Amino acid sequence: MRHISSSDNPAWKSLVRLCHSGRERRKQNRCVLEGAHTIQSYVERFGSPEQLVVDETTLQKGAENTRLRDAVAPGSVIVATHALFDELAQTASPSGILAVAEVPKARTPLPTAFGLLLDDIQDPGNVGTILRIAAAAGASHVLLTPGCAFAWSPKVLRAAQGAHFYLDIVESVELSRVASAFPGRMVAALPRGTTPVFEADLRSPVLLMIGNEGAGLSDAAIELAHASVRIPMPGAFESLNAATAAAICVFEKVRQDAVAR
Repeated sequence: MRHISSSDNPAWKSLVRLCHSGRERRKQNRCVLEGAHTIQSYVERFGSPEQLVVDETTLQKGAENTRLRDAVAPGSVIVATHALFDELAQTASPSGILAVAEVPKARTPLPTAFGLLLDDIQDPGNVGTILRIAAAAGASHVLLTPGCAFAWSPKVLRAAQGAHFYLDIVESVELSRVASAFPGRMVAALPRGTTPVFEADLRSPVLLMIGNEGAGLSDAAIELAHASVRIPMPGAFESLNAATAAAICVFEKVRQDAVAR
């Protein structure tokens, strides 16, 4: 283990830059994983992260932290003073442990049975929650158009709670390429879609398309859809955000698949 106590350390400066710059993370194709649960999910799927950084005040706390340290080569473990670790933290109450890892590559570019396409969803919390929904529902892929929040940003990772590592995530997809290569139907979720979602056929292979929080799906995405669905809302106020709408559509698909089996 390496102990760092000075913010002038070049390796530390590089780490701080990575933790606080989305541009730097994209440039290096790296993600910062905060908290033992998220790091453990990565380890179970992909093995050791490149670096593990531990607050010295939490070094001996918790069996999970100890297991994570044992899973990483000793030379890749950094122990920082409490004050230094706070420089890296993205939350008001830091967990005391984080890791740096290469962004995992998707095994295949497109789903063959069930996936989601997110179109210009800019809120990191919504993106992370939808990833969590997709993983829980058994989707294989989540595709994101260029206008979406970076799927591997700290805020998205926190909201997803480890779901990233059970999905193939493909960013900056071109809608026309997806439409020409996906083997099933692309179904658009729209406020005024043609068919109520509970009456639509959502059985696989299907790619559910969820749009931006305010503007909804782009015209380009709508034009490529084979069908559109709406969520009936008899109330006077349309209050569903993108993640909630995605959950309703996704688990209606899960219900239909269960009935069909």
